[in-house]
Amino acid sequence: MKTRVLSGMRPTGSMHLGHYLGALKNWVALQDQHECFYFVADWHALTTHYEESEVIGQSVYEMVTDWLAAGLDPDKSTIFIQSRIPEHAELFTLLAMGTPLGWLERVPTYKDQIEKLKDRDLATYGFLGYPLLQAADILIYKAAYVPVGEDQASHVELTREVARRFNNLYGRGKDFEAQVAAALARLAKDDARYYDKQRKAFGETGSDEARAKGEGIVRKAAAQVSGWRAEESELLLGHLKGSGRSVLVEPQALHTEVLRLPGLDGTKMSKSYGNAILMRDEPDAVAKKVRGMATDPARVRRSDPGDPEKCPVWQFHGAYSDAATKAWVVKGCTTAGIGCLECKQPVIDAIVRQQQPWRERAAVLTAEPQKVQRIVEAGTERARSVAQQTMKDVRAAMGLDY
Repeated sequence: MKTRVLSGMRPTGSMHLGHYLGALKNWVALQDQHECFYFVADWHALTTHYEESEVIGQSVYEMVTDWLAAGLDPDKSTIFIQSRIPEHAELFTLLAMGTPLGWLERVPTYKDQIEKLKDRDLATYGFLGYPLLQAADILIYKAAYVPVGEDQASHVELTREVARRFNNLYGRGKDFEAQVAAALARLAKDDARYYDKQRKAFGETGSDEARAKGEGIVRKAAAQVSGWRAEESELLLGHLKGSGRSVLVEPQALHTEVLRLPGLDGTKMSKSYGNAILMRDEPDAVAKKVRGMATDPARVRRSDPGDPEKCPVWQFHGAYSDAATKAWVVKGCTTAGIGCLECKQPVIDAIVRQQQPWRERAAVLTAEPQKVQRIVEAGTERARSVAQQTMKDVRAAMGLDY
């Protein structure tokens, strides 16, 4: 059985090469190894763009078209829209009842975004609560992994804490201990003793190794014990970690390779900054943009030597060029053997080659927009069936199934 992966993107504009290399490229690779759920985070977009929501509506299907053009396969990945599944909002609301305010205020990106987006009024409950909405997005699908860069790892850790707190509050029914004892009695005696040893070690030291060994015993039981039920696995996994039954699954951060591209001016690539190469830019537009890129300021004249490390174009070579081309760039730049336009040409050629199949796939999709809408509708139905089952579990655990 494949493990489940979940991620999403906010629809706030056309996708550019930074989006592809920073996330989408990894999404495409993961769909061959995992059960992948990828969603359009339109509610999240409202946390910063609530005054210009028209941007969101214009971007939703354009973004999904970019995803499909880049290689996401709707037969392998479930693609859906967050706001079409109201269960996300329900879980967010229920989690909010027991999540300490301080947990949200300490999320590193909260203060960072307020500082960076000073032109927007972010003194809203929605913006403060977006990490918890993000946690609900993950937990409602019981995702095992969330692909993130290092800068987003804190969001996954918050999600783990929220799940752990929920399980501790609501995962212990009156007969929890008796159910655990009954499940342990079904294990081989040596396995039961080994599990208990690892549970105690994890409780005393927090050892990831002890937790993993204990989880291994539970997986062994699921594979070998006749009639073993998923509920028994959840009981023992919760008992192992000192919480109740694992109603909500604690996800792990999946640290994937993230290549960061600067914008054409050397700052962060963003469509709103006017410094982005879009995923479906035409070849002439790509050539014009790259040729106009900022370079090492020390190269005022063609005969001036430069330093690739001080040139934004060098970061594009890091993403697109092979070792031989990079060696040619270093030698040519530092000795003034090549000019900046010569240095940029291999980057132009590589980007255009990469984009060609994207533009071809996108042309087919844009000619038949209903196809993209049908893909999203089908994915949304699949996702909602999973979300509805999780909410049944949550309501039952909280005593709200009356």
